[in-house]
Order: sequence, then structure tokens, then C-alpha cells
Amino acid sequence: MISKEKTMQALEVMYTMFPKAHGELKHENAFQLLIAVILSAQATDVSVNKTTPLLFAAYPDPQTLADAPLENIIEKIRKIGLYRNKAKNIKACSQMLLDKYAGQVPKTREELIELPGVGRKTANVVLGDAFNIPAIAVDTHVERVAKRLRFCKLTASVSEVEATLMRKVPQNLWVKTHHTLIFFGRYHCTARSPKCQQCPLLEMCQSGKDRMKKI
Repeated sequence: MISKEKTMQALEVMYTMFPKAHGELKHENAFQLLIAVILSAQATDVSVNKTTPLLFAAYPDPQTLADAPLENIIEKIRKIGLYRNKAKNIKACSQMLLDKYAGQVPKTREELIELPGVGRKTANVVLGDAFNIPAIAVDTHVERVAKRLRFCKLTASVSEVEATLMRKVPQNLWVKTHHTLIFFGRYHCTARSPKCQQCPLLEMCQSGKDRMKKI
């Protein structure tokens, strides 16, 4: 595992590479972001963004989504993986928002995690993107990049990756770092064909060096 100083040096390079890194799920408010993130579990942002316009046009708020027949919700999100379970979750989530929070999305991780379909990663995305509350959501891209560059231990769990990044990165940069790591992993350090040959971080990336020896 590399030092805090080297981790920040690597992140500074990524910030330069992707200065406009941002959340790519389309939404107009905290509720729509919450629903979009729930739907994005084990699905791509692209597939979610193709689905949510029709969903939100029909059910733009917790009341309309909670009142909607389950089969109608299923029909609108059928192209997303695990659509039946997700339909149940977003309907139940909307009902809980109405019952416990007067239809408003709560602003604490503890409250968000209580909502159906919401885990720590989803809660962290909502905190950061909807409310600008410092948080680092560890998805597959963040975990892959953090381990390839040895920001954390190769054996680290998702929660350990998050804790390590939170310890190494200043809190005011958590949201920016989350988005930057996702962009770096999604568009540069990809799972199957990372762009090692043209990567400015190759010299400090043991995974990249090992990969290049096999070419």
C-alpha cells in the first residue's frame, strides 16, 4: 500500500485528466437521484438513464411512485437488471419516505440506509451528489483503481477501501475524489483493457507494470 503523499500525487494527476468528473445519473432532485442510484445496482448508468425519463414522467415524486401499481413500475424498468426486486424496493422506499420523512429524502447515512434498496454505497452517493455532504462511495471502478494503484490493500473489503480513502484524502475532496476515481476507472483504467501504455501513472502502478510485461 502506497503512502498518503503518493496517493494524493496520483489523485492530482487524475484530477487533471478528468477535471469535469461528475455523477452521470440523470436526475432533477434528491428523490430522483435516490431512485436512480437504487436502480443502478448491478446495472450501467447508461441503461438507467434510458429508463428513468419514462419512470419519472409517470411518477415524479414519492407519492405517485408509492401509489403506482407494482406491475406498472415493473413495466417501466423492465430493461434494467433485477427489475422485479428493484420495482418493489423503489415503491417501498417511496412509501417509507412518506411515512417517516414527509416525502423528503433524509440527509444522514443512518436514515438513508434504513430505506428499502439502499446500502452504504447508495447512501454515500446521495449524500455527496444531492446534498454535497462529504462521502466516498466505493463502486466497482473505485475499488478496482484503488487496488491497482495500491491506495489500499489488495485484500481490502469495500468498507476497508472506503475507510482507507477517507483517511488519506482530505474531507473537502471526498466527493470530487469519488467522481474522479469513477471516471478514471470507467474511461481509462478499465476492467478488461486498461490504457496502461499511455497512462501517466504507469511508473507508480505495479499492476500496470505487471500487465505490460505480458504484452
